[in-house]
Amino acid sequence: MKIHNNQIEVEFTTKGGEMTSLTSKKTGVQYLWQGSDAYWTGKNPTLFPMVGNTFSGTYEIDGKEYQMKNHGLIRYADLECVNQSDTSITFQLKADEATKKQYPFDFMYEITYTLNEGVVEVSYVIRNEGKKIMPFGFGLHPGFNCPILEGEKFEDYRIDFETEEHLQQLISDPRRETPHHYEERTISSIPMDYTTFDTYPTLIYKGMKSSYITLTGPKHSVKMSIKGYPILAVWTYATGAPFVCIEPWYSHGDFEKNDLPFEKREGTMLLEPGKEFTTSYTIEVF
Repeated sequence: MKIHNNQIEVEFTTKGGEMTSLTSKKTGVQYLWQGSDAYWTGKNPTLFPMVGNTFSGTYEIDGKEYQMKNHGLIRYADLECVNQSDTSITFQLKADEATKKQYPFDFMYEITYTLNEGVVEVSYVIRNEGKKIMPFGFGLHPGFNCPILEGEKFEDYRIDFETEEHLQQLISDPRRETPHHYEERTISSIPMDYTTFDTYPTLIYKGMKSSYITLTGPKHSVKMSIKGYPILAVWTYATGAPFVCIEPWYSHGDFEKNDLPFEKREGTMLLEPGKEFTTSYTIEVF
């Protein structure tokens, strides 16, 4: 499945309702990470109803224990294409017996991609179709080629904020044995440097004021909106991995042992019966 306009072409799969390709029609440049068994097989999953996972890998609802794979269930599910035109496509998933074994709520999840010149507009609707309050987490996980062109290096790139930022950076124990804390950072860009990710396997920030951030390279760039998302994560798999993920989140997984109920974890949203949660973001390539 694909949609296109005079500038870009985007391809999709029903698994997770994900983009699988984002290319310029003028240059043929591929901006989206294509996945690799050597590094990370993902491309741009949506994280629902959990970002990351709990410390134990399980959680409790109404006295019953449940578990999901890392980052929730959407990325593993087959969605239905419910609408498609030349420049727009919508995928949908409704709760069924398989999802309820992992997440015991009646929900409708919908993702729509719309092209506007060189921009992919991505919008989400999550509706509580049950009779009880529905707690959930939500986040984005798009991966981009870095470097974008052959002959370039990872270190040729940086992530630029729209404005100078005074952020809180999460500092956590990779073994998850000691409590996490935040340290103040004043930055306007994040240089792509593998040694940074050796120190901080995932860069996680709070307090952004910028509406956009840009993965800036020598010749090509990717501009992504982050407005409304309280957390920003930046991740790559390991030294030599030729991609970077730019991940705006509403919530996060456990950084150490956490005995709070699922619905009271930081960032978890509570959706009343019959109500909808909507959010969106954009990807612009040039």
